[in-house]
Amino acid sequence: MSGVSDTAKSGTGLVMIQAPRSAAAEAYRSLSTNIRFSSLDQDVKTLLVTSVAPNEGKTVVLANLAAAMAESGRRIVAVDCDLRRPTLHGLFGLTDTPGLTSMVLDEGLAPPLQATGLSGVSVVAAGPPPPNPSELLASARFGRALDTIAAQGDVILLDAAPVTSVSDAAILAARVDGVLLVVDSGRTRRDPARRAREQLERVGARLLGVVLTNVKAEKGQNDYLSVSK
Repeated sequence: MSGVSDTAKSGTGLVMIQAPRSAAAEAYRSLSTNIRFSSLDQDVKTLLVTSVAPNEGKTVVLANLAAAMAESGRRIVAVDCDLRRPTLHGLFGLTDTPGLTSMVLDEGLAPPLQATGLSGVSVVAAGPPPPNPSELLASARFGRALDTIAAQGDVILLDAAPVTSVSDAAILAARVDGVLLVVDSGRTRRDPARRAREQLERVGARLLGVVLTNVKAEKGQNDYLSVSK
């Protein structure tokens, strides 16, 4: 299991930029390393980041993880697949369109990668909101768009809607190499977290671990982020 401190959620939440020498930033680097070691036998090219419920910090975790992964020289593409409440573009100060849905609508469109200002990290925004996000994510056209985006980087990180809210995350989990489940340690109850894990397992998701957000540091220790299976 991993945990992200309150410090990691302050400001824009991009501690890898704002406080790169902090304990929280080091925790994201540890998370990146753990994921890399977990894929020695089975490569993780596409990684889904989702949460049990809304407002648990999944997008902040994904953005900081992207920055940590890029420090090793890898090209990271962060894709906003939360088509209902897309926030990834705003976290980096980018525009929300063109984006993922633009590629699905126009299969001749090149991946609309946006530079983030971080070396090795680019973003594909969600794009125009579709009338039925679950149907779009399950479509063959989306699969082809994802394949095209995947060719643009070494690791593709997908931000998905919360597991217990809609079926989007379960649909995406069946398409990717691994999944991280984000849980707010101060809000999320055990039963919803268990149901979220069971939903992912039912579709054959490869759950790499759970990331705790809103972790309180013990007295005398620095705030930190941790990940566990």
